[in-house]
Amino acid sequence: MDAATERTLIKAMLQPDFYDHPVEQVTLIETHISWVFLAGDFAYKVKKPVNFGFLDFSTLAKRHHFCLEELRLNRRFAPQLYLAVNQIGGDPACPEIHGRPALDYALKMRRFAQQDQLDRVLAAGLLGTRQLDRFAIMIAKVHQAAEVAEPEQPYGTPQAVIDPVLENFTQFGSLLSVKEYRKLKGLEEWTRKCCDDQYDILWQRKAEGFIRECHGDLHLANMAWIDNEPVLFDCIEFNDNLRWIDVINDIAFLVMDLDDRGEAKLGWHFLNLYLQETGDYQGLQLLRFYKLYRAMVRTKVLCMRLGQPGLSDTERKQDIELYHSYLALASSYTATPPRRLIITHGLSASGKSTFVRKLSDSCGFIHLQSDRERKRLHGLSATTSSHSPPGGGIYDDKANHATYERLQLIAKAVLTAGYSVIVDATFLKKLQRDRLRCLAAELSVPLVILDFQVAEAELRRRIQQRDTEGVDISEANMTVLDYQLAEQQPLTEEERELVLTVWPDTMPDEMAERLSERD
Repeated sequence: MDAATERTLIKAMLQPDFYDHPVEQVTLIETHISWVFLAGDFAYKVKKPVNFGFLDFSTLAKRHHFCLEELRLNRRFAPQLYLAVNQIGGDPACPEIHGRPALDYALKMRRFAQQDQLDRVLAAGLLGTRQLDRFAIMIAKVHQAAEVAEPEQPYGTPQAVIDPVLENFTQFGSLLSVKEYRKLKGLEEWTRKCCDDQYDILWQRKAEGFIRECHGDLHLANMAWIDNEPVLFDCIEFNDNLRWIDVINDIAFLVMDLDDRGEAKLGWHFLNLYLQETGDYQGLQLLRFYKLYRAMVRTKVLCMRLGQPGLSDTERKQDIELYHSYLALASSYTATPPRRLIITHGLSASGKSTFVRKLSDSCGFIHLQSDRERKRLHGLSATTSSHSPPGGGIYDDKANHATYERLQLIAKAVLTAGYSVIVDATFLKKLQRDRLRCLAAELSVPLVILDFQVAEAELRRRIQQRDTEGVDISEANMTVLDYQLAEQQPLTEEERELVLTVWPDTMPDEMAERLSERD
């Protein structure tokens, strides 16, 4: 499509009478790769005739192909939004929708309120843990149901991973100062070293089926909260290698996006529930690598935009400030903060999980839940009851041993990946606590015991309330509590030196401060 035809097409699509449905006004939204026309109840996306190497829409046939791909792929997430591919054709001087011969193609989508986009929900102060919980559960299900890359396919190999990562460092031209150029080279060196160090893990992730057909562009502006339901849209259609990726790479974009917007707590909240749903704690070994990659994707997109004509001075200034901020964010991911291992200690219904969930969000800790891991070992979902008696079924000595061994192994993987971890379990037996003390000593990380103190009468009241509501993943009832009271082994004097006590009125932010004082 030549420049004259391009101008004529845009002018035509900005007219309300161009469309075959009622339209009062048309609004144009332009990105570096497309024009989107908001017209009545629908939106029409036309791909720009551009070729950036990793993306090629330079011919009519390619634009048609990728419109069809975008329709097919996004119907996996939002069939209610993605409707059809419409041909635009006829006389180049007067294009018509459905006209012949074809001049170009438009993806037709059902329009939704722009304030429903998650970036706008966040900007309005309305994004909270409730919505992110729903997204974490949905995305976990999407990933678990996604098609797995075959061994003979190139996706997910170390070379397939590193190529797009390194490409991000080639898009800056003359925009950088000498100081920024040095920072960029430092980031590139860190990225190359990280990829070399994780070479075996990258192959392992592929062999174990973590390379799947994902969304590929999973950030807040491509997510929406519509009619109290989570919706994903606008996945990557133009490059298979950017879509067939590690599932951890997919969620890294969202976590990075929340970090960038000053909402790291929400990022940790999403990440923890996603990991609890999937059990993919091994993926943490690559999370910083992929978060840095995603920050650099943003800088690349900004640089491409800065290279296009038509930007106002204000827009150019904003984009330059943004890419500086993304470079700074990418640099922050190369640092590994001090690690610590925290375990809980307390009877069922003492509020451990609720407290630890909020503490983990505040402090950036990985939250392991014994109830989830126990049930995962036995092939049960978190909310499925095993109907086990106290000390029997999935709670007998053999199952307890396997559960705490699993918690130890996961905690080791998390700590080795460079993250602090809270292991959320009763830890009523000394042998269970000794396992984690040994792990802390082995990895030379400090151990903290959060000791939850709640009166027995209050524990019984909470269990009765929990049984009535029926929404907790714990199976502890009054009989279980009686069993725990009889079988528990109190903390030793040596262990008490590691204790921070959690009383019913202790606030997670207060505990976060007390933990920071121990650094």
